[in-house]
Amino acid sequence: MKLFRPNLFFALILILLISCLGTLGYYLLLPDMGWVDALYMTAITLSTVGYGEVAPMSPSAKIFTILLIMISLTAFAYGIKELTHFVITENIFDKIKRKKMNKMRASLKDHTVICGYGRNGRQAAQRLLNHGQPFVVIEQDLVLMQDQENIHFITGDAREDKVLEQAQIDRAKHLITALPDDIDNLFVVLSAREMNPDLLIVSRLTSAGNRSKLKRAGADHIIMPDRIGGDHMAGLLMVPDLIRFVEELSWLEGDSPNLEEIAIEELPKKFQNKSLAELDIRKKTQCNVVGYRKAHGALMISPSAELRLEPQSKLIVLGSTAAIAKLNTMFDLD
Repeated sequence: MKLFRPNLFFALILILLISCLGTLGYYLLLPDMGWVDALYMTAITLSTVGYGEVAPMSPSAKIFTILLIMISLTAFAYGIKELTHFVITENIFDKIKRKKMNKMRASLKDHTVICGYGRNGRQAAQRLLNHGQPFVVIEQDLVLMQDQENIHFITGDAREDKVLEQAQIDRAKHLITALPDDIDNLFVVLSAREMNPDLLIVSRLTSAGNRSKLKRAGADHIIMPDRIGGDHMAGLLMVPDLIRFVEELSWLEGDSPNLEEIAIEELPKKFQNKSLAELDIRKKTQCNVVGYRKAHGALMISPSAELRLEPQSKLIVLGSTAAIAKLNTMFDLD
């Protein structure tokens, strides 16, 4: 982005030259006036504030002042015209906003990239936003991006490598591809997996027959929204209280119960290789350890207090927002 158009730059130089000319003119025409007073006279003349002369004005000085005012008004009018033209035609505020966004994206690391801002992408973005997680959204429909000031958008086709590069996919931690077409999601998964082999990828699925293709392409988790919605509706009929309880285990609400997953390797060394009894999480934070996933993937429900933490394993804890905050403070987690 160019900071100055040539005409605008010329107008600024012209105003500076007029100021220098005015200062020099007053200094020469009024012998009793020093450089500072001459500059002061030029400033109040060009700005037309009318503070009054700092020394008696000779006839030649008055004629010089009249000419200086006429020339300066013309120069200022020209400068205002060019500045207005620059702001309107160059969309300067949009460019400043885009520059700020580009700077923000360049600093992204361990973030989530969301491809598609339809119903599923919008819900994922809202959850991440409420949970304070960094993310960017790739979308090409400008209508969907309107009135979304808190969302960082990249306008473009997520299937193109250059657009994924703009989202810093090589430094991202997660990818959610929520495009409505399975083929499009397949392209995104293939490209993203090639550009970042360590990426955790969650893909939307429309047709059950394409599940194996997405899995082979590199998707770690495949979600079929229609199936989940149907299971949820049936669950409300069969076990309504259980479904309502699970619905409340959401970090969308202010002080609702929260389920939190903690990777053991993220804990300070002083907490690693200890038993749950030694950690005493319940007493110190009011959180309950409801699950433990071992390094090889096996899940234990309500692990015993004698369980000793192993590398590459994870704790699953349940607690209020305040209790989870205490837990994060206890373990020095962000």
